[in-house]
Amino acid sequence: MIIQPKIRGFICTTAHPLGCKQNVLDQIQYVKQHAKMKAAPKKVLVIGASTGYGLASRIAAAFGSQAQTIGVFFEKAAEGKRTASTGWYNSAAFEDAAHQAGLYAKSVNGDAFSDEIKEQTIRLIQQDWQGEVDLVIYSLASPRRTDPRTGQTFNSVLKPIGQKYTSKTVDVMTGQVSDISIDPASSQEIENTVAVMGGEDWERWMDALLKANVLAKGAMTVAYSYIGPELTYPIYREGTIGKAKAHLEETAKVLTQKLAELHGHAYVSVNKALVTQASAAIPVVPLYISLLYKIMKEQNLHEGCIEQITRLYNDSLYSGHQPAVDDKGLIRLDDWEMKPEVQSKVNALWNELNSENINSLTDLKGYRHEFHQLFGFESPNVDYTADVEPDVQIPSLEVEQV
Repeated sequence: MIIQPKIRGFICTTAHPLGCKQNVLDQIQYVKQHAKMKAAPKKVLVIGASTGYGLASRIAAAFGSQAQTIGVFFEKAAEGKRTASTGWYNSAAFEDAAHQAGLYAKSVNGDAFSDEIKEQTIRLIQQDWQGEVDLVIYSLASPRRTDPRTGQTFNSVLKPIGQKYTSKTVDVMTGQVSDISIDPASSQEIENTVAVMGGEDWERWMDALLKANVLAKGAMTVAYSYIGPELTYPIYREGTIGKAKAHLEETAKVLTQKLAELHGHAYVSVNKALVTQASAAIPVVPLYISLLYKIMKEQNLHEGCIEQITRLYNDSLYSGHQPAVDDKGLIRLDDWEMKPEVQSKVNALWNELNSENINSLTDLKGYRHEFHQLFGFESPNVDYTADVEPDVQIPSLEVEQV
């Protein structure tokens, strides 16, 4: 079938297998050229491994240090006229490339919040690796979570806390800038968002891995967070999602204590703002990212997911010395985004932004391009007028389908 992008709001309901494959191959090539780890992970578990920072983490480990990897994700195969999800195609492309390079790579597809998927993953680790996981990446991004112990389903919200928030936002596809007002979250909505996006499930994963005795001495675990500028604080850092991220960061301290007997450590890496399926859903943030991209590109500071994670591995986790952290114990991969010379320019231009000047003051075109590329579109090496087979298999799931 011929596959074209079908965009609804902030999501694309189609994905292109060849475009997703090209994105993965481009990231692999970057890692091969830039990975300079002084130590190296050998067996890496990535929870949330199919898109964005999680996918980049898996690629950087495999092709930067020849690590064996297990990826956990919840993606959908193609069915009838419906394409597979982006993460499905990404994971199929990754496994193909890893196997061609002689690397171990298997995947578990299912609800990572569930006990069943945790148990299945641990069985796979015991069976194939005899334990000894030395790096666990936690990179889940989901709007809802069902607690397997209570059966309760929690839905997250993107809302301010305490008072209504009004600011600018943009329709990324039309370039229309408008004001948006968002009512404050209820206390229940705050609790639900923390339950979905906080550190509870990360801790349960690590508890299960510890109980099963499958972690190596010196094992590290890393979760990803975002802080952002004061400009977005009301909707992000001081909003419901910020409460969840604060809980995630506190969980790292708890996990470091639990890993002490193994001389292990838990970290939270605060990464830069990027075009992802998650960030596209947050009001105000796409407009900020469009402006940020233009400024960071002008100053030769721009990075995507794979550049960020390669730098995390090279300069922090596997630099040969203890990762540098801020006064709250956080790894700050957002350091270039938060440079005063970047943020001062963002602040100077923010109030001027409108529908007439958005294309000249921001990199909205670049934002749109990256958004399309998330789903495998707008790759210069793919013919989008050609027929393509949407039914692509993930090699390891042919045997271990969930």
